[in-house]
Amino acid sequence: MTTPKLHALALTVLLGLGLVPVALAAPDAATAQAQSVGNEGLQFPLADGTLTLQMPVPGVLHVHYLPKSGATPASLVMAPPAAGATPFRPQVRQSGDTVTLRSDRLVATWNKRSGKLDVSDAQGRPLLQQADLAALAQGRIVLAHAAGDALYGIGGYDAFEKNTRAGILRSGKQVAKAGEQGHAGAPFVWSTAGYGVLVDCDGADFALAGGRITIDQYDRPDADYYLLAGTPTELFGELANLSGHAELFPKWANGFINSQWGIDEQEFRDIVATYRAKHIPLDAFTFDFDWKDWGKDWGEFSWNPVKFPDGASGKLKADMDALGVHMTGIMKPRVHVDTVEGRYATAHDLWLPGEKASPDYFSHLPVKDIDFDKPAARAWWFNPQLAHSFDIGIVGWWNDEADTTKSNTQFLNMQRATYDGQRAHSPLRVWSINRDFWLGAQRYAYGLWSGDIATGWASMAGQRERMLSAIDVGEMQWGMDGGGFHGHPSDENYARWIEFGAFTPIFRVHGELNEKRQPWKYGPVAEAAATKAIRLRYELLPYIYSYQHRASTQGVGLVQPLAFAWPQDANLRNDVQSWLFGDWLLVSPVVEQGQTEKRVYLPAGTWTDWFSGKVYQGGQTITVATDAKQWDDIPLFIRAGAIIPTQPVMDWTGEHPVTTVAVDVFPAATATHFDYYDDDGETYDYQRGSYILQRLATQRTGDTVSFSATAATGSCHPALKHYLVRVHGLAAAAVDGSLKHYATPAALEAANGEGWSTASDRYGPLTVLKLDAGAVRTLTLRAGGTH
Repeated sequence: MTTPKLHALALTVLLGLGLVPVALAAPDAATAQAQSVGNEGLQFPLADGTLTLQMPVPGVLHVHYLPKSGATPASLVMAPPAAGATPFRPQVRQSGDTVTLRSDRLVATWNKRSGKLDVSDAQGRPLLQQADLAALAQGRIVLAHAAGDALYGIGGYDAFEKNTRAGILRSGKQVAKAGEQGHAGAPFVWSTAGYGVLVDCDGADFALAGGRITIDQYDRPDADYYLLAGTPTELFGELANLSGHAELFPKWANGFINSQWGIDEQEFRDIVATYRAKHIPLDAFTFDFDWKDWGKDWGEFSWNPVKFPDGASGKLKADMDALGVHMTGIMKPRVHVDTVEGRYATAHDLWLPGEKASPDYFSHLPVKDIDFDKPAARAWWFNPQLAHSFDIGIVGWWNDEADTTKSNTQFLNMQRATYDGQRAHSPLRVWSINRDFWLGAQRYAYGLWSGDIATGWASMAGQRERMLSAIDVGEMQWGMDGGGFHGHPSDENYARWIEFGAFTPIFRVHGELNEKRQPWKYGPVAEAAATKAIRLRYELLPYIYSYQHRASTQGVGLVQPLAFAWPQDANLRNDVQSWLFGDWLLVSPVVEQGQTEKRVYLPAGTWTDWFSGKVYQGGQTITVATDAKQWDDIPLFIRAGAIIPTQPVMDWTGEHPVTTVAVDVFPAATATHFDYYDDDGETYDYQRGSYILQRLATQRTGDTVSFSATAATGSCHPALKHYLVRVHGLAAAAVDGSLKHYATPAALEAANGEGWSTASDRYGPLTVLKLDAGAVRTLTLRAGGTH
């Protein structure tokens, strides 16, 4: 609705910005008026307040309705403003009744006569229109978009939601909330049509229907929201800039994690010894209640001396450090009332308001929940007892059961308390998994697991939309209880579940009390299949870690829904069968019992089966055979243009220094690249420049292939000495440059310096290059000519 007041809106200068206007073309009267506006934003009188429009960066329009009552503090969805950031200065132009803010990504046009705000991309394609700005004064945001736009985000699924037929698409009424048991939420909706909407609030209702996005119940009088423009990758980059970048998990967190409820020290030592004897890789083990002295003074924060006699002395940590196993432990938001710490919580008002004490289901003693939304509770949580347990072995956190309150930020603030405490106490990186997610939590080293899921095939299949919908709201670190929490999986189900988990961001297994999830517990066939998948995960660690770094710096993670890369392909709008693992691998795990074949849709491009080398053209659905007897195959495809670094499989991520990284290259006619990244894997020194980052690039042109490596950045000097680059699809007759030719790849690998050779493998002919890591190189491989 357009009111007379809106027709009479007058353009005024946005006060206090202190920005210098950019020079505009055409120095007519209208332009001169625009020059006086300032270059970050505009301000208009609106109903009982004012409306500001700002373009803080090229891809974001910030809209803020400010009533006379004043502004509301930013919610925890938003990251604290970066100190010293240079403000972006868009073009600002007035022409007749319209005022336009323009960048190379976004154009926002306000028409003071019609009262409409139009947002388009830089090419003029309409994205969003807000015709009823007066509704902001009534607590409602209404945005129109093209009919048929695919919408994503807002919320996912909890562990017990049986109706997941909506997949990852969103329509109708949606509630932005943290939720319970594996739910992920954010006041953020976005479209592959090229836009997103982020509301600065602590929860909201969304209605998606009839080409409109209507948002209300955001519980603040000053509507404050951001309109984003760009590709899915650009949208999530802007979301990370606005809501906060996730810090990089320790490298060990990318390995395999065994979690168990019902264990003591001797069984734990036996399990670890078996992993090592069988050379099944393992990097971490997570304890449930068992590690705690639950119910005793400070028992929520301390080792159980009966079950783990070597825990409190630090001997268990020293022994596990030698074996490469990181110990992580469960944390609960509740504290026993009749203990030293419980009485402290009572005296200092740290409890949830109005909660009555009730018997704990494990100790059967009275407990209450700490209110982590209280600053005093957060400041107390990482107390000397918990710090001591960290020092003697519990180096990662499994936060559980903080999703039972109405607060969207209880879980976020629980991990925030742990994060702040550990950062102040130790240089080691923080790692955690948590049972729900609210946007903003990612700033606190916050992973999500999907809750207490059932075992079985249907439950496993349903984890796909749970993972992808969590990623669609900005949680790039997701995992699940591999094998399922409730019940005992069949041997086949377990094997396929491990294969699924190997291609998720957080790779772990868990079960209910006394359930075992070690591969050898499921028979020799399942053990062999699971071991093969775990070892493949470890082979891919350089690839995985580089994309985890990208998740931290650019907001797009290791796992991407296929629509991220092919937003215009209607076949992918709601595809949960497959996903991208990094940019160059498409995986489509088997999730049906006894399956002998699987249909997989491959997007545009050329694809190569990882295991067989068979080549497929994309833009079609293919049928691949799956082994219903050995269960050891994974539908996994390499995208043309791929650059995939791998390393020798180790029993844990840091078992040996990696001196040579193999780099498999599948050149395409379009230039492609991969940003290889590494650091110490343990500390935050990477934030101070201690890392190595080097771009590797390739392109095929007829019978020649180029391969280049830029200058490495960062001050880290890892053990890596060489790349062993395997360029597939070409057995070169000549390589431009000073590289020495070797008769065989084996002779090349044994040589001290750089060189090249040729061979063939399951993918066909290949050229092998041995190059100094970190060095600048530009090479051309030719199919014809002489050495």
